[in-house]
Amino acid sequence: MFFILGISNGFKDLNFSKMVICKNCGRYGRLEFFMVYNYISLFFIPIFKWGKKCYAKSTCCNAVFSISPELEKKILNNENPDIDDSDLTFEYVEGAGSVSGYHKTCPNCGYTLIDEFEYCPKCGKKIK
Repeated sequence: MFFILGISNGFKDLNFSKMVICKNCGRYGRLEFFMVYNYISLFFIPIFKWGKKCYAKSTCCNAVFSISPELEKKILNNENPDIDDSDLTFEYVEGAGSVSGYHKTCPNCGYTLIDEFEYCPKCGKKIK
């Protein structure tokens, strides 16, 4: 007799979103909430999950934020909570080579930039 056991990472869309002004780029966009976790599977059936953590991703700039435990609890209980900037902690920008590259801002308008930009995509001014 043999068992097929495995450990893997999982992803679950929480089917909850909110329209907000993005904490990262300052544009109006939608936050989509999801959960990541680890699990053990037996014969490809998940039997035990641990390390559950909820995040929010903005649709305007692909910034990913970790969320406060209070907000996470409300979302998982299918409530419709209000989102405050204090509930979100910036983690990284999805698709960016390095997180530090996204902390540069335009001196003219304050838009969040990637280090490689020569011109600001929002106001069009040359970056010095």
